[in-house]
Amino acid sequence: MVLMTTRQRAWKWLSKPFVFFTILMIFKMYLAGFVIFEGWRAWLPLATGLPSVWVVFSLIELLAPRRKLGMYLTMNAVMTSVYFAVIMYYKYFGVIVTYHALKQVNQVTEVKGSVFSLLHPYFLLIYIDFVVLLALLIASRKFRAWGRALKVRSSKSVFSALGTLSLAACILTIWPYRDSMNEILQAENMGILNYEAYAAFAASKDNAVDPVNVTQDAIDKLKGNEKPAGTPLEWGVAAGKNVIVLQLEAFQNFLVGMKLDGQEITPNINKLAAESLYFNHFYQQVGQGNTADAEFVVNTSFYVPTNGAASQEYAGKELPSMPKVFEANGYQTATFHTNDVVFWNRNEMYKALGWHDYYDKKFFGDEDTVMFAASDEVLYDKTADKLAEMQNGGSPFYAQVISMSGHHPFNLPERKYKMELPDRFEGTLVGDYIRAQNYADYALGQFIDKLKANGVWDDSVIVLYGDHQGLPIYSLTGREKDLMKEIYGREYGLPDMLNIPLIVRVPGNAVEPKEMTGVGGQSDIFPTVANLAGVSLADHLHFGQDLINQNDNLLPERYYLPTGSFLNNTQMFIPGKDFEDGTARPLPGLAEDPKSATQQQFDNALELLSMSDSYVRSLPDRQ
Repeated sequence: MVLMTTRQRAWKWLSKPFVFFTILMIFKMYLAGFVIFEGWRAWLPLATGLPSVWVVFSLIELLAPRRKLGMYLTMNAVMTSVYFAVIMYYKYFGVIVTYHALKQVNQVTEVKGSVFSLLHPYFLLIYIDFVVLLALLIASRKFRAWGRALKVRSSKSVFSALGTLSLAACILTIWPYRDSMNEILQAENMGILNYEAYAAFAASKDNAVDPVNVTQDAIDKLKGNEKPAGTPLEWGVAAGKNVIVLQLEAFQNFLVGMKLDGQEITPNINKLAAESLYFNHFYQQVGQGNTADAEFVVNTSFYVPTNGAASQEYAGKELPSMPKVFEANGYQTATFHTNDVVFWNRNEMYKALGWHDYYDKKFFGDEDTVMFAASDEVLYDKTADKLAEMQNGGSPFYAQVISMSGHHPFNLPERKYKMELPDRFEGTLVGDYIRAQNYADYALGQFIDKLKANGVWDDSVIVLYGDHQGLPIYSLTGREKDLMKEIYGREYGLPDMLNIPLIVRVPGNAVEPKEMTGVGGQSDIFPTVANLAGVSLADHLHFGQDLINQNDNLLPERYYLPTGSFLNNTQMFIPGKDFEDGTARPLPGLAEDPKSATQQQFDNALELLSMSDSYVRSLPDRQ
């Protein structure tokens, strides 16, 4: 009898929607914390998550007593969706998604394969309660009767007090971390729901800069650049030559020169690197727009915006750019991409960048589809013909070619396999990635052969780089991390993930091939290529630098790393709440200097980002 009374009391409490849905939300807080936060404290989700949940539930009890069950179900679904979106976004980008990402919703259908590949079955457990409750609502009379029995007003004083105290607890949780630079730490210490609310109203972390003060001298001073005395090294050695910029999808630097059980993964790129300037300490600088952001950074030498893709945020501006500068110097300009030009708003961005011509899905068709567009073989075959036609036009050209067959999740059709994977790599993201990039290299080899055959190769500068990382640390299983450890001979880390190659080949042996050890980023490509082509950037503000003539570098990073992160000559620095509690990670292959990262560099990196934002926003709108 006592046992029954205890059960009855327990059921009486559990049947209260406030208690029942609180327990469900606790489960979701812990699931999200387990996936996202390293070394997280077990009590923290309760301390930071419950107050935000109780604010919402108290409002339901006070304002919607007769629609209580429906409102609890609705808010359960909303908050669950926030946790689910945070988990999924983190698995690829390694950042906490905010409402700013809603601008990307229309892109999801194009990359649904990438989204589903990140979806571990246990993530869906976060929705199981919602599904069960809806099923009970439809099929169970007792459940519906329980719902009707809830249509009573709860104690106003109790829930007014609880809601007020919970709101105060939210504020006290948010306030100490409002100025934290590291968004991951902010979300962990504030609680995910509190952080999402904070992010919706928080001011930018950038310090406003008057555009009048954004000058090349100011930029160079912050970066520590000194202009070389006399004529820069290799100035104009490729004057009058074509420039072909190859952007390889998700291509990381470890692939160059790599052998897997004796198999060369990228033999064509390896050969190209051996006869070129090969920058192996080169890093991505993209943001939310990934591939489209790489196109923007490379062609402007500006930084990506704080939120959103550059192709969406800056497409309405008259952007100074590499296509415009080269066209002003007598070059034809064109960009080639097998996807539909409206994807990532490229139709508007290409106008802003000043491309004279663009070639997209209408030109390449949908034959031989790999991922969501024509294969790299089709891309390179038709592009080679068009480049030969342009060369016959009597003036040099600047062309950018965007490879896509190596796109995440690297589900290469079997008909495109060009290598056999060792058994231990089969069925893994790492193995699929290597096989996709092996195919991308194969297709590139065909492109090189055709350019040699049609006479374009010997008259062209070739610039090849990766657009962004391909193997997010956050997405890898334990087995896949072991495979990456086998490849690197050590743990796979953030500096490795963001490390992409840059290869610059100048025709006619005008520049001695060699491996360049300086640190560089995508914003440095424009000034480096301009130097080789003998094209002056005196009237073009640029945040990158000529890597041939500058040894020191300071590279601010955004999005894939917390705000305030940067790379210098030897380290990657990631702030904590501020500089003092940040961490510096050595860049592999460079001499370690534990005192390398400084407060001054941290301040300068933030200032450079603010200057770029201010300058681009001050540009006139396109007419």
